[in-house]
Amino acid sequence: MTRSIPIAPVRKSVVVDSDARHAFEVFTAGIDRWWPRSHGIGKAPLRESVIEPYVGGRWFTRHEDGSEAVVGHVRTWQPGECLVISWEIGADWKPDGRAELASEVEVRFITESATRTRVELEHRLFERMGAAPGETMRAAVDGGWPGLLQLYAAEVSGVRSRSAT
Repeated sequence: MTRSIPIAPVRKSVVVDSDARHAFEVFTAGIDRWWPRSHGIGKAPLRESVIEPYVGGRWFTRHEDGSEAVVGHVRTWQPGECLVISWEIGADWKPDGRAELASEVEVRFITESATRTRVELEHRLFERMGAAPGETMRAAVDGGWPGLLQLYAAEVSGVRSRSAT
């Protein structure tokens, strides 16, 4: 019998000056405005990031050569409240569409006031990848999500420029 040992989830948060619905929209429909061009998993340079707005929709990237790479699939779509999306990327940073190996990213949008939202991100289920690859991915995203959330927060506040990518 094979047992997997749980790997601790990565938890990060940021507070943005926005209502929850707008914060959700910038995270999802606006992902191409804040996701860095340097963070693509395709073979060619990244041109566009897209999250399709429904359960089962793809999170994917389009590349300069016309190809697409799937990052994951939407599992929960609750505008202004919660987004859960699979992370179908192997520890080698290549697409891996095997659902049984996918980790998962949950993003919650928690209203603190009419104009402030706490965005809590949890990236979990690394053990699905296996012990060593799961720990490798966990360490990488633990260091990566803080910078990504800062780019996202800057976009929400309207201070981010495309030249930052």
